[in-house]
Amino acid sequence: MNPIDLIVTVCAVLSPATCEEQHLVFNWSGSLQQCAMAAPPYIAQWVGEHPKWTAVRWRCEYPHTNDRAGTDGKPPAG
Repeated sequence: MNPIDLIVTVCAVLSPATCEEQHLVFNWSGSLQQCAMAAPPYIAQWVGEHPKWTAVRWRCEYPHTNDRAGTDGKPPAG
């Protein structure tokens, strides 16, 4: 099993324009598409534990896919 980053966009129930991304990491042995299709129970659990938020969309990514090396091969600063 490999770690997968389930990225859930959640919005405040009382202020639907207030949204943020939550990253939930879990072990998964399938594809990213299968992860997205299997995600609703995990999302429901998170929303149940955070009732002031509602999930509006989600996606799965392999961890650190947004880390890009600079043009000189060094990791980005920051």
